Amino acid sequence: MNSCKEHQHPDYVAHLPRLNRIEGQIQGIKKMIGERRYCPDIIMQLKAIRAACQSIEALMLETHLDSCVVDAFHSDNEANKNEKIQELTKLYKK
Repeated sequence: MNSCKEHQHPDYVAHLPRLNRIEGQIQGIKKMIGERRYCPDIIMQLKAIRAACQSIEALMLETHLDSCVVDAFHSDNEANKNEKIQELTKLYKK
């Protein structure tokens, strides 16, 4: 795992296959809508996409906390620590 020190961000390439799968699911939903498929079937697919996105989001947040945030709090730079706190606060307010 890379750290965020000196603007080196973690490598998330391993998540690309999951994102490609989500992209395929979205295409499938578009097709279902075009075919006027049953509403609950489409909604279930939308829920599956939301769950997949939330899973990737959780993994990325965990990596960010384990690398970027930990690095900031191990440094003597108070401004960097405050920046990370503000960054996380902003994420949760959205």
